[in-house]
Amino acid sequence: MIKLFAKEIQKMDYKRHIAKGLEIYGVSEEEIYSAIALPPNSEMGDYALPCFKFAKILRKSPVAIAEELKNSYVCDEIISEATAVNGYLNFKVNKIALTNAVLSDVLNSGDKYGSSTVGNGKTICIDYSSVNVAKPFHIGHLSTTVIGGALYKIFGFLGYNVVGINHLGDYGTQFGKLICAYKRWGNRDDVQKGGIHAINDLYVRFNAEATAEMEAEAREYFRLIESGDKEACELFEWFKSLTLEYVKAIYEKLNITFDSYAGERFYTDKMQPVIDELRAKNLLKESEGAQIVDLEEYGMPPCLILRSDGASLYATRDLAAAVYRKNTYDFYKCLYVVAYQQNLHFKQFFKVLELMGKPWAKDLVHVAYGMVSLEDGAMSTRKGKVVWLEDVIARCEEKAYAVIDEKNHALENKKQIAQTVGLGAVIFGALYNNKIKDITFSYDKVLSFEGETSVYVQYTCARANSVLLKSGEDKPFAKNYEPNAQEFEVIKAIAAFPDAVSEAAEKYEPSVIARAAVDLAQKYNKFYIDCKILTSEGDSKSFRLALTRAALQTLKNALALLGIGVPEKM
Repeated sequence: MIKLFAKEIQKMDYKRHIAKGLEIYGVSEEEIYSAIALPPNSEMGDYALPCFKFAKILRKSPVAIAEELKNSYVCDEIISEATAVNGYLNFKVNKIALTNAVLSDVLNSGDKYGSSTVGNGKTICIDYSSVNVAKPFHIGHLSTTVIGGALYKIFGFLGYNVVGINHLGDYGTQFGKLICAYKRWGNRDDVQKGGIHAINDLYVRFNAEATAEMEAEAREYFRLIESGDKEACELFEWFKSLTLEYVKAIYEKLNITFDSYAGERFYTDKMQPVIDELRAKNLLKESEGAQIVDLEEYGMPPCLILRSDGASLYATRDLAAAVYRKNTYDFYKCLYVVAYQQNLHFKQFFKVLELMGKPWAKDLVHVAYGMVSLEDGAMSTRKGKVVWLEDVIARCEEKAYAVIDEKNHALENKKQIAQTVGLGAVIFGALYNNKIKDITFSYDKVLSFEGETSVYVQYTCARANSVLLKSGEDKPFAKNYEPNAQEFEVIKAIAAFPDAVSEAAEKYEPSVIARAAVDLAQKYNKFYIDCKILTSEGDSKSFRLALTRAALQTLKNALALLGIGVPEKM
């Protein structure tokens, strides 16, 4: 009976099962489902329904509602108990059935555990990282790059066709400035050898020494790029190729993928049809010589489409890009992973598309995030005060090596392991907190073995792997084994992982997965300390080894979705 039952519930949505068994007047099943949560104390139960939100509808106290629902709820082989406590209706699941189901699912699914096919047939476009040509890849680019990279992996894990887009900043007067600087002070061999760093030095020098004459010269060089001048365009393409060579190496290191590098310049010939459509629909108005879309009615300043000199703006190019992406990819959603300082810009351009009659405007999402800074202060590209991301990664790797060497001097492949650990620390440090929060990056905090860090999770993986290597066993676990309290906490944390993946996608929030990984690591370590594994016997030993194997697999899957590797030893 147990074996058959476990098979049936392997993929069960327990919240859904509970919601279907409850009837609340005036409240839909979906509302009940969304209200069900995990109680703060596991002794209360495995799931909880707070009844406070139903008090107004039913005109009863939460305590009375919880008691009535308890009396009417029919427990079964899935939910073994329902209790009413202080306005909460708490549920306990059948431990043996859940344990069998979870372990079987993880061990059978492997690196696919937590995945689904919910996105089949749907395309998600993600615009992220979007570095500027001829400018450094600095710490400020970290959040957009790793958040976008994680969302790319998460949506792919859920079966979506994902298109990663690097909307390169390859349009603007800064390129005229760069050509001007190169003509004055540059040397081809030196720039070729120095790459992005040499280009950045020229840009910084121009801004430090620029005269009115040089500024006018820079504007002329940019005009020549726009008009297709051979020399100016060749220099621009050269700067662009040096930039891409540099950033692609960083992307490869970060395990970041892009399917398109179509930048701002790509849309040069795609803006006019959008402008014509705006004009045809009487949305364009003249204001002090500029062309705008008036958004006062919607509580926003006007959206500038063309400057008084006829030049395009960010909004113009973003409108053209959105239309192109819809026509090319027919996306289900198009995400823009851009800092929250650009909130107004996205509200404006989304609204303009809506006013143009584009029904898919509702499918555009600004995934806003906070800023990342180091403990020692702010940056300025113009002034040359830049914290290069590659330097941050290198420093983390060096510090990781020192910590690992101190903890395990005899460890083989320490350098390679330190690279994995250091890189993971950088990524996890940007992903662990809610994305909208500003982050002050601390080397000591992100490399802690004790804190809520990737290092802690990676070390837990190494510990679990060590247990499995020492055991040398891979026996089937006993299907009738009833887990103790510590074991069951690990089971529940593993069982929560698929929901964490779905929630991360729904909220565009990779931190949900990062926190789920830390939670599982903490519960596994408590189990590891409190319960004998290798010295246990019989059903207990085979079960605990299977539990270790499942926890390790789940942690590896979680870190992989964040773009973080897992060393076998630490």
